[in-house]
Amino acid sequence: MRTVVNVQDAKTRLSELLKRVEAGESITIARAGKPVAELRPSEPIRPIFGGLAPGLQVGPEFFDDLPEDELARWEGSPE
Repeated sequence: MRTVVNVQDAKTRLSELLKRVEAGESITIARAGKPVAELRPSEPIRPIFGGLAPGLQVGPEFFDDLPEDELARWEGSPE
C-alpha cells in the first residue's frame, strides 16, 4: 500500500517522511486528493568518467604532451 499525504502534512512532517524514504518507502504528496509529487529513494550516483563507455581503456600515451601545433589549436591560436 502506498502512503499518500497532503501538502500541509508533508510540510509539517518532512523530516519524518524523509526518514521513511531513506528506509526505502515511496510517498505520494497530493493536493486536494490529487497526486502531484512523489518522494522516493534516489538512485545511486554513478561515476561520470568512463560512464559513457564501459570498458574504455587508454594507453599511457594518452597522457603524453600534445605536439605544439595541436596545443596551439586547443588554446585558440591560429595554426
